[in-house]
Amino acid sequence: MREIDVKKVTDAVAKCCIDSCYYLPASVLSKLEQAETKEESPLGRQVLDTIIENARLATKKAVPMCQDTGLTVVYIDIGQDVHFTGGDLWDAINRGVAQGYTDGYLRKSSVDDPVFERKNTKDNTPAIIHCRIVPGDKVRLVVLPKGCGSENMSQLRMLKPADGLNGVINFVLEAVKTAGPNPCPPVTVGVGVGGNAEKATELAKYALARNIGEHNANPQYAELEDKLLELVNRTGVGPAGLGGTTTALAVNIEYAPTHIGGLPCAVIFNCHAARRAEAVL
Repeated sequence: MREIDVKKVTDAVAKCCIDSCYYLPASVLSKLEQAETKEESPLGRQVLDTIIENARLATKKAVPMCQDTGLTVVYIDIGQDVHFTGGDLWDAINRGVAQGYTDGYLRKSSVDDPVFERKNTKDNTPAIIHCRIVPGDKVRLVVLPKGCGSENMSQLRMLKPADGLNGVINFVLEAVKTAGPNPCPPVTVGVGVGGNAEKATELAKYALARNIGEHNANPQYAELEDKLLELVNRTGVGPAGLGGTTTALAVNIEYAPTHIGGLPCAVIFNCHAARRAEAVL
């Protein structure tokens, strides 16, 4: 049994909060640069050039690349041979979020009551935490700050089994067209298929935690990711929704078993600032 003091978790989460908001992952920047060379619309190329310049300036000056530093989504994979010491794990994660958003001068966007009082919690807590128990004695953290412009474009549809593959494809394309400029394209499209209503949306969000350029391990779903990316980029939404051939940088799909009578499908978007940071303890 390996013991890990929860203070290490707090420190790792705090650093990931700052790093994810300051430094665009190299894989995302590379995709943006590739897209700029291939974009057919002059206005689209201009938008992509501005996005790339913004990301580089954020890195150079160590400042947030976007003023909406989002709600903090934390994925934590805990090795089953790990024992945490020094306090409550959830509290430790939230202390890390509070520390990162305070030390990094990141905008605090969380409100405590969604309907009535809507008071700002003033430290961006609580985080949205997803936990898995996995083999081994390591802890892996992925921090995914999620702005609301893209989050508000999320969709869930309870398709029928008879809708099949074409139903999934048509729903994803419909979601992209409906979203239009709102999620700040070029986007990453997270698609969750299967499970039930809450599982499909969870899968769609988890798909966004994957590195840009990584495909689903199942060859059929990997092929579908490529097909959907091509179709999404034919919609003409384009960079910033101003038209062009670069509406998305990637389509990531995650799937799960489901009921014989259902085919749940969820679509969640990341904006062009596909922020992500990872730590392993």
